[in-house]
Amino acid sequence: MKKLIVLILGIIYSGVSYGQQSDVIIKKDTTQLDEIIVLGNRNLSNYRQEKTLSSIDNYLEKSNRVTMIKRGNYAWEPTLNNMTSERLNVTIDGMQIFGACTDKMDPITSYVDVSNLKQVTINFGQEGTENGHNIGGAIDLQMPESKFNHSGLKSSVDLGYESNGNYKTCGLELEYSTNKFYLNTDGIYRKSDNYNAGENKEVPFSQFEKFNISTQAGYKLSNNHSLDANIIYDKATDIGYPALPMDVSLAEAIITSVTHNYKSNLSYITSWESKLYFNTITHIMDDSKRPDVPIRMDMPGWSDTYGFYSKLKFTANKHQFQFNLNGFYNRSLAEMTMYPNDSNQPSMFMYTWPDVRTLYSGLYIRDNYTLSDAESISTSVRFGFHNNTIAKDEGLESLKIFYPDLTNSKHRFLTSVASNYHLEKENYHLSLGLGYGERATSVSEGYGFFLYNNFDNFDYIGNPTLKNEKSFEANMKANYLFGNFKIGLESSYFHIRDYIVGEIDASLSPMTIGANGVKIYTALDYASIFDIYLNSSYLLSKTLSINASVGYNYGKGSNNEPLPLIKPFSYLAELNYNTTNFNAALQLEGNGNQSQYSSFYGENETPSYGILNLNFGNIFYLKTNKLVLKYGVENILDRYYSTYADWNNIARQGRNFYINTSFVFN
Repeated sequence: MKKLIVLILGIIYSGVSYGQQSDVIIKKDTTQLDEIIVLGNRNLSNYRQEKTLSSIDNYLEKSNRVTMIKRGNYAWEPTLNNMTSERLNVTIDGMQIFGACTDKMDPITSYVDVSNLKQVTINFGQEGTENGHNIGGAIDLQMPESKFNHSGLKSSVDLGYESNGNYKTCGLELEYSTNKFYLNTDGIYRKSDNYNAGENKEVPFSQFEKFNISTQAGYKLSNNHSLDANIIYDKATDIGYPALPMDVSLAEAIITSVTHNYKSNLSYITSWESKLYFNTITHIMDDSKRPDVPIRMDMPGWSDTYGFYSKLKFTANKHQFQFNLNGFYNRSLAEMTMYPNDSNQPSMFMYTWPDVRTLYSGLYIRDNYTLSDAESISTSVRFGFHNNTIAKDEGLESLKIFYPDLTNSKHRFLTSVASNYHLEKENYHLSLGLGYGERATSVSEGYGFFLYNNFDNFDYIGNPTLKNEKSFEANMKANYLFGNFKIGLESSYFHIRDYIVGEIDASLSPMTIGANGVKIYTALDYASIFDIYLNSSYLLSKTLSINASVGYNYGKGSNNEPLPLIKPFSYLAELNYNTTNFNAALQLEGNGNQSQYSSFYGENETPSYGILNLNFGNIFYLKTNKLVLKYGVENILDRYYSTYADWNNIARQGRNFYINTSFVFN
């Protein structure tokens, strides 16, 4: 009965992503079914983003279909459409970057900061293949565009503090621009102690420390040609992961690129952008600060990626074309050294990723055809060549224990196609889409060697003989406006063939002490994933609005088992007050009981929860300078809870008071 009441209230007041001026904005271009998350931290229009100095993780979690898997207080793994990172394409400004951790403790989103980026673009399903193949969708973390605005020298200072975990943030940005040259440099530092869950219960090993520095420079060669260079250095240390048996002593990344932009005098060429890039990541896991471990382990990993792309947009009559020719070369290597507590015993060493080299090249083509002033059809295709090579002979020989006929190289051909119909009238907008896509196995799924997963307590072994995973999808989105009332419905369905999962092999013994056994990656015949969200808002006055959202998700495999990490019934309701220089918002958010959990994959039932948040914002003008304040309290009632996406039921933060300040000097 309680769930029914919440559902009815949510339908009456529902609406978040469509009905408000939030940080999650539906893009006006009807050729895309995406969401834009604005990262500008010096305005008051972001109701849902109560903390302007939040991490990228906090920003992403405000989207309906994005959920962050939490293994601690840092580096959350994004999921989209109930699919984890293997089935997504996460890029930084179109650049392919791959984490260096076999336990997914360093998602790509952890190597940038809000100071580096302008916005995040989220595409669902096969609408997200512009930068690469995927099944569930794409997240592109986009850096600011060229700034030849002749604005001279500008600067800003950011300061933030949160009571829970004694969390401190500070940042500095300097920008100089002429009509031919610009230089932008920023840095940000974050440090947190252990945080407290609800009821003032400390969560040990949840501390972290991080700093991020980025520089962007550009030079205009002519009115048609310009060059941009970017470098990001990100370093995090002393990172605790309370949901895992190991912590991280170092997570370090260098991300570099050079971009050429061409603006044609010809009316039919919209833009032409070409980029060369390189990034390198070092990630070191260790358990040196954990008491009473059965065996000490060091687990370093490295990932290096070289890549390019060339994107061209042009128009011809009623057609809007987009091309992207791209490619990359990646090296992924991970090791594990075990040190017995008995010093008389020898240490043990093995490659958990046997120096896997991945070469990819692909072509993306998109055409948006205008049928009328209100109707259009967009169609996209992507073709790709994908090759894996095992560079370490020791790693190849280890995998040959399970696959005697294995060779050191395997190539795949990948295809993707999507088509969407768009109808946009003054009071409503409708989109209907179909798609088909394929993906190759990840490095862990194909070549991992005794990778321990403490979610289900099994060691995993890769399977390089797996087929491409294939997805058939359908999606729809409808938004209607009735005076001051807006309502929207969005839904998607995925039928995934050869769905990759781990299957127990009772004949094998685990490498990890205390593990339940060994699983080898295999594939179900198929799996089905469905979601539906109802969103709406009501404008009570020029300054007061009510928004909310309700959502339902479902996932099941051909083995009749629920799929893991499927979001349960969820809801969010907000009351917003906004003027030019002040805003306030009261939020209620929560999930229902996770009744469709999968003990087969190591899940257990998580109870329902609901939390209250309150946030405020002010802007003060001092001549040409500006001061922005964001402050409030999260989890007002200090509720002790965890969600379905919290690894091993790690508890989330309890009551937290915070304040963020931004000083902008012009």
